Amino acid sequence: MSKYVTAAEAVKVVQSGNRIYVQAAAATPTVLTKALSERASELRNVEVCHMHTEGEAPYANPELSDSFHVNSFFIGKNVRHTIAAGNGSYTPVFLSEIPRLFRNNIVHLDVVFIHVSPPDSHGYCSLGVSVEATKAAIEMAKIVIAQVNPQMPRTFGDSVIKVSDIDYLVEVDMPLYGHGSDVITEQEALIGGFVASLIEDGSTLQMGIGSIPNAALAKLTNHKNLGLHTEMFSDGVIDLIEQGIINCKYKGVTKNRALATFLIGSQRLYDFVNDNPFISMRESSFVNDTSVIRRNPKMVAINSAIEVDITGQVCADSIGSKMYSGVGGQMDFIRGASLSEGGKAIIALPSVTKNGESKIVPFLKQGAGVVTTRAHVQYVVTEYGIADLYGKTLRQRATALTNVAHPDHRETIDRAYFESLKNIS
Repeated sequence: MSKYVTAAEAVKVVQSGNRIYVQAAAATPTVLTKALSERASELRNVEVCHMHTEGEAPYANPELSDSFHVNSFFIGKNVRHTIAAGNGSYTPVFLSEIPRLFRNNIVHLDVVFIHVSPPDSHGYCSLGVSVEATKAAIEMAKIVIAQVNPQMPRTFGDSVIKVSDIDYLVEVDMPLYGHGSDVITEQEALIGGFVASLIEDGSTLQMGIGSIPNAALAKLTNHKNLGLHTEMFSDGVIDLIEQGIINCKYKGVTKNRALATFLIGSQRLYDFVNDNPFISMRESSFVNDTSVIRRNPKMVAINSAIEVDITGQVCADSIGSKMYSGVGGQMDFIRGASLSEGGKAIIALPSVTKNGESKIVPFLKQGAGVVTTRAHVQYVVTEYGIADLYGKTLRQRATALTNVAHPDHRETIDRAYFESLKNIS
């Protein structure tokens, strides 16, 4: 019997009370999740778990709460409303540990929805642009349903899967979800310049998506022999790879190969990684393992934050008590970089929000979560400069961080600091 079926036929295997894992980011199999959502009247208490996903998430509609509950390991915009609405939950977990949740049956899986390239002449598909925890999910789920797309790039590493390991195949032909490159503002260019000044020749880089990482990458055109070992990357690295600046020559792990666990960007990125042996896509349990990351000399981790207090505590997953994103891989890489020989752990962020509120604060908002502790952060960078916190006392940190805050807020921060001075030593 052929494994090829329609999406509606494939999702009929889902039963009430099942738990489903959905592949993440640009590979989100939305044809399958849409078909599942259309079965809402037939299902009860189905848990849909995933990291950040792209596209519409109709199963996250609060009106379908009797049918579906969303369990986010990293909260994306399309499901953020579920936390307050009551049809969603957030599981705090390092990205490096999500595969372990599955393999140890701490979070058991009944079904996994994936998005793959068509099988080649040897019977292998590719998970393409998003491996993350999907490999472990495929191993542990009872049923594997794949959205098969000729527009999915074929990548190397842990992304390879035998078609015999897939129970149902649903043919689609659609572009991957993507993000274009935003125009870099003057503020972001300044931050990028300060970040780039901390990067030495021979460094290995980890960075996320967005204008600040792109601004830093744009300042690296005169650097030499850079490496790439990162949770994810986007278009900003392509020119540096093509120019030979990122060549991964001096990495301690997967030398001569760029390493990531998922990708998201433009069609140019997807064309670049297709059938490209320089790109190695590995599971997050490897890419984000601190003991692996630290093996790269001069490892530089560049991450962002929602706010940073004057002692160096980093809130990156919530706005006060309102959950916004997730722990992700920030701590995996901050710790790995700080333990690397010559490594640097950097938090880079604008000094103020779009509403003009300071992101350098005397105290984190009530209910805010600390993703990265004050003991882990080495550098905090804003458009006003670099605060070097490593080996500094709390008083020295307060001074350094106040100096990189927006000038309009420095007096307020100073006043709050002095009022609490008796508690700081």
